[in-house]
Amino acid sequence: MTSDLRAHPLPRRRPRRRRAPSAVAALTATALGALATAPARAATDAPPGGFAQQVLFTAAHEKGYACFRIPAIVRTVRGTLLAFAEGRVHDCGDAGDIDLVLKRSGDGGRSWGPLQVVNHGAGDTHGNPAPVVDRRTGRIVLAETYNKGRTDGLSCDVPCDRTPHLQYSDDDGATWSAPRDLTRTIRPRQWNSWYATGPVHGVQLAHGRHAGRLVFGVNAESFAGGRITANHAALVHSDDGGATWKVGAQDSWPIARDGTFRQKPSEMTLLERSDGSLYVNGREQDGTDLGNRTAAVSRDGGDTFTAPFRAVPDLYAPMVQASALRLPGSRGGPGRTLLAAPADPDRRRVMTIRSSYDEGRTWEGVDRGARVTTDWSGYSDLVAVSPTVTGLLYEGGAADARDEIRFARFTEQWLGPRRGQDPTTPDRARGARPALVLGGARLTDGPFGRALSFDGTDDAVRLPYREALPLGRADFTCTLWLRYRATSGEQPLLWMGGVGSRAPQVAIEGDPAHGRITARLTAVDGARPPATAQVTGAVAAGDGKWHHVALRRVGGRLLLTVDGAATTSTADVPGSVSRTTTFGVHLGQRPDGRAQFTGALAEVRVYRRALTDAELSRVRVDDASVAGPLVLGLPLDRVAGGR
Repeated sequence: MTSDLRAHPLPRRRPRRRRAPSAVAALTATALGALATAPARAATDAPPGGFAQQVLFTAAHEKGYACFRIPAIVRTVRGTLLAFAEGRVHDCGDAGDIDLVLKRSGDGGRSWGPLQVVNHGAGDTHGNPAPVVDRRTGRIVLAETYNKGRTDGLSCDVPCDRTPHLQYSDDDGATWSAPRDLTRTIRPRQWNSWYATGPVHGVQLAHGRHAGRLVFGVNAESFAGGRITANHAALVHSDDGGATWKVGAQDSWPIARDGTFRQKPSEMTLLERSDGSLYVNGREQDGTDLGNRTAAVSRDGGDTFTAPFRAVPDLYAPMVQASALRLPGSRGGPGRTLLAAPADPDRRRVMTIRSSYDEGRTWEGVDRGARVTTDWSGYSDLVAVSPTVTGLLYEGGAADARDEIRFARFTEQWLGPRRGQDPTTPDRARGARPALVLGGARLTDGPFGRALSFDGTDDAVRLPYREALPLGRADFTCTLWLRYRATSGEQPLLWMGGVGSRAPQVAIEGDPAHGRITARLTAVDGARPPATAQVTGAVAAGDGKWHHVALRRVGGRLLLTVDGAATTSTADVPGSVSRTTTFGVHLGQRPDGRAQFTGALAEVRVYRRALTDAELSRVRVDDASVAGPLVLGLPLDRVAGGR
């Protein structure tokens, strides 16, 4: 098909005598009927064991492409799965010769047809697929973004002139219309630098007065005076099946002259909640807010956001596009909502499906998620294959997340049932909820009563996020008791903040192989790169005795005191220890799960000030209370509830 969308307008509908109810009923019936068609039902039997996956796009199998990236997937009204990707001709760079390609499946993703080129880049970049299915007509609308290609593997120059385009298919994705430039309608003039559609499937609303509306997300930047001045996150929608479009809900953040900004919501995944509102979850990139995920809600069909995007500090994920989906079985109420994203907060690896039972208001921890792979993994998109089978199209690889694009099929049974609450242990800080005791950590004898032991496999304590936990630029004191017999390995004791060499954090670890304790502080100051200060102190390795450790940040120094004796120090680095990162507080575990503590901990406290030597002595000798403010206070002498 090479005709323009405007040359084939949708049939004109009769005026509706009733408002939302009839539209809702018609659209919902169409959508549910499509999912329940007999041929599709027969073709989408659950995979053995509830999970199966295959490689769908890889340069080793497809001639003419060096790399495939940026997956997106939808299910048509006829039950066909359409899996889109960027076919990158010369390398994996984002701004080279890139085609939009497609594979189709008529049996629920068990087998796939040959690769089709939907849109030839012809030397330029044609990417960022954002497909949406109009379930009233069967038309598949595909939004995409263009920019001039380059041959050196580098990114697009700043400002990067990128333009939105749109194609459609009326024959289940077999053929596609000629692309149409949408710049004049959905890229405001001031959005004159980076611009991106999706990349992830859009949605069609099924509830309320906007039932039938097509919606997808875009993000953009403004450029003026030789620099990027603002970031924009927005929803774009159409009420006539894709013939005309307009920019709806917008959230813009200014970028200061020093390059700092609060948030940069981008690569947004959308879903319609049971009450008809739109939940939007996006990637957060390098802002001063805590968290690599950010979220907003629209209650008027995508015309406006009810409030600015808000970071989700403890939804662990690296900076990456993710995908969300309400399961088809959730039609009568909140049910189960899924989020697919790598779970390692530092690196793109360990693709995991996390569940929400209140439609994205809260999410289960990564320890409860269903792990798709431990390999490197990146961008993804979720699709309801049938009422009982869900599909995940995602980037993955043993050596690099860009090695290939895989398609996984799984059932809700494979995801596992909703788990009960974890056991908890009290936190004495003002306004704190009890901390979660993970993996089965058990009580043991401590220096002043009871303590908590960790098995080195999956035991840990994690604190529920609250705004009082991040330490920011303040002076502080961390004190704890530890005991272990380990003679090797990384032994994480207390971890506050992110993980990795560039993430703001405060971490105290045992290093039994060298008979020492290591404390590390990584901070960000303005737009300057992160800087790290590290200090070590000697402690008897593996002697099985209790030892007291105190870390203080004070007067431009970082001080580490072990057993009240020698204090070692180093120059501090300026800035915030809790900014621009996924934030968590863990005892006995790295936030990325790559190391676990084997031993016991007791009386873990953090103060938002530097304690004096005399106060530290009272804490160590008498387990005394000293004046706060107390950020966290975990005696670890009780465990209650749970399984």
